[in-house]
Amino acid sequence: MSTLGYTIKSIGQVINEFNTSFTGLKSKDIEKLQKRFGQNELSGQQTYWYDILFRQFKSPFLYLLIGASVVSFLLGETLDTLMILLFVFINASLGFFQEHRSEKTIQLLQQYIIAKSRVIRDGKEIMVNSTEIVPGDIINLQPGDIIPADIRFISIQNLAIDESVLTGEAVEISKTSAKLSEEVKNIYQAKNIGFAGTNVKSGKGSGIVVAIGKNTTVGSITSLTTGTKHTSSFEIGISKLSSFILKLVSITLIMVILINIFIKGPSNLPTLLIFAIALAISVIPEALPVVTIFSFARGAIRLAKHKVVVKRLSSIEDLGSIEVLCTDKTGTITENKLTVSNYFPKNSNVLLYGALATALISKDEHLTDSFDLALMDSLENKNVINQYKRLAELPFDPKRKRNSVLIKKNSHYELIVRGAAENVFSICAKIDMETKHAFLNFLENEGRQGKRIIAIAKKAIVSSKDHLPNMKEEEKNHEFVGLISFTDPLKKSAHHAIEKARDLGVQIKILTGDSCEVAGAVAKEIGLIDNENNVMKGDEFDSLDLDKQHKVVEEYNVFARVSPEQKHKINLLLREKYEVGFLGEGINDAPALKAASVAIVVQGASDIGRETADIVLLNKSLDVIIDGIMEGREIFGNTVKYIKTTLASNFGNFYTVAISSLFITFLPLLPLQILLINLLTDFPMIAVAMDNVDKNDLKKPKNYDIKEIALFATVMGGVSSFFDFLFFFSFFKISPQVLQTNWFIGSVITELLFLFSVRTRLSIFKASFPAPILLGLSAVALLTTLILPFTLIGKQVFQFITPSISNLSLILLITLTYFVVSEIVKMMYYSFTSKK
Repeated sequence: MSTLGYTIKSIGQVINEFNTSFTGLKSKDIEKLQKRFGQNELSGQQTYWYDILFRQFKSPFLYLLIGASVVSFLLGETLDTLMILLFVFINASLGFFQEHRSEKTIQLLQQYIIAKSRVIRDGKEIMVNSTEIVPGDIINLQPGDIIPADIRFISIQNLAIDESVLTGEAVEISKTSAKLSEEVKNIYQAKNIGFAGTNVKSGKGSGIVVAIGKNTTVGSITSLTTGTKHTSSFEIGISKLSSFILKLVSITLIMVILINIFIKGPSNLPTLLIFAIALAISVIPEALPVVTIFSFARGAIRLAKHKVVVKRLSSIEDLGSIEVLCTDKTGTITENKLTVSNYFPKNSNVLLYGALATALISKDEHLTDSFDLALMDSLENKNVINQYKRLAELPFDPKRKRNSVLIKKNSHYELIVRGAAENVFSICAKIDMETKHAFLNFLENEGRQGKRIIAIAKKAIVSSKDHLPNMKEEEKNHEFVGLISFTDPLKKSAHHAIEKARDLGVQIKILTGDSCEVAGAVAKEIGLIDNENNVMKGDEFDSLDLDKQHKVVEEYNVFARVSPEQKHKINLLLREKYEVGFLGEGINDAPALKAASVAIVVQGASDIGRETADIVLLNKSLDVIIDGIMEGREIFGNTVKYIKTTLASNFGNFYTVAISSLFITFLPLLPLQILLINLLTDFPMIAVAMDNVDKNDLKKPKNYDIKEIALFATVMGGVSSFFDFLFFFSFFKISPQVLQTNWFIGSVITELLFLFSVRTRLSIFKASFPAPILLGLSAVALLTTLILPFTLIGKQVFQFITPSISNLSLILLITLTYFVVSEIVKMMYYSFTSKK
């Protein structure tokens, strides 16, 4: 039976079910029960470190890189081999440490099960380790305790529990031991249940343990959290790209080898295989891990300046792809701290009397009730409290829904009552219709805004220090003082941050465990909805079929009274169509955080929230989310620049060299020359990670569109192939070395020029200025290319010859023409595709 099922069972029924009593279990039965139910701890499926490490090598992209390193080693290219293996090591290491950390999430949930608990056994209260608690144990609770298991209360003394980590509500919940009339479906309705992980704010109580460990409510959240596999958008995009390249290269090379054998015979097969493998290496974008790592590191450093901790590096890029940002309300949009919002009548002492009715505490204690703290903070002159002496109190009772405090000033005694409006009205003397109408109007207006309201009444009584009155008997014929409304205020940055997110094309949705009235009022205040009633309740959402749920998650922007399971499901439904970011903080947010594309928490989040998250905001300004989205889009833009540039230019060169090899008796480029082209152009490519990005590329969410990337690479690769054939036909009749040397020079220069063209969708004259490091490394690669054929190393190692002035002039003419044509085709391509 679920914990909520015990709400409708009487204390006697629960005692009988667990074969216990008010004197607790017998010690002789504990060991048998522990064997039956296990320990009171949260445990998931154990994952070993080597399982996580092995998972890092299941990417097609890493297969490409590892294969390339083996081939480079066989060709004697030690530097290339070491560089590629370094890329593999960095990529695998980052993934390993990221996943290894996320697997520790379960350990943090265990922190919500306290080390020691007060348990009644054999009629005596003893302290035991919380892991040794079993169903049927009687637990005693005091202020400050964290409840160690799910319990059904059997006795209470003004007990108030903070359940915000589960429900999101900022107000403590008053508990009762009475049986409820009907079974409830939600945590916030379970007035006679104490949930593991929640803490006692005031009062005392005891209860029977009805669920431990994984069977508790926190345990069910654990199952959702640890059972949800988090795969980032970046990982999905790169995996698709890798598979695409692997298939395309494999099919092309097999065809080239077979055609070569058919035309020229099998005699040159060993040389042909080495040539084919070198061609394959030239196409593989082996610098992609370095480009992304540099981009991620740069973004993480920039965000760190805004006090943002990036726990999973690739989540920075995932931020840029967010299309829907789901956020909890409490602690993220609001302060999670009650404050006095309004009071009526304005010229009354209602705030003073409300503060005088706070709980009586000793000098060594502090106020803990949210209403008490808010009322004390509302007083402009707090010293006025010292003029009164509070003599006795009748604590808050969930049945009476009010508390009473006896005060004295000089020789004048007054009894103050504070509580729910209808319960305070009932003990007041008759109020004239006009005054009552004004009070009711205030109640209606403030309640419509989702505010919590308490009423204050007072009564002058005759008393003395030797004979205090019976306070319950005196609760009649009071004078109604007024009403006070409370709100959980918005964070100063919330409205501005959400507006900025919407300007960037990001939908905002609130998912909260708080009431519909409160959630609707907050959403309307920040401009998210026009009508505060346009809120979907968790129960209503659950009652819908799957098709309607799909529609609802898109149509509604506010979901209230939602459970952790419902938050999780809403995220999963949205992720079927959108990239989803989730911003939360409590235990109840953990499953939704792990289900989201990007998990974000704010300062003050629960430990489980922080550990589940990809990004932690250390300050309370939500503006940093927008900064993160901008960073993500910059990183995405630079990564796509690299992919498009390397695929288009490499594939253009790849196909030309492969096809041209069919028409000549020698290799158009030697394997070492192909690898050298790859090496020289990779350094400027890596600098793309730190390039500037055009503002137009930051306005909309981004994701990897493999079809668009493939189409772009095909179109622009066709341009590259055309000019590569110009190099081939210009020099192949002269001699093999002339063709190889000049084609090498032309290939490097055209690829460098192509990079500066492709780095922007705009004309190069309107684009953002390239980053200095990109210009610098491009200049180094260009100079090396031009100088190397004149050196001894170039001639002996790479078999170049000294190019003639006329050949260099022709190369320059072809490359400049290529650059102009590339710019024209690029502009035509983006103009055509943008109209679709």
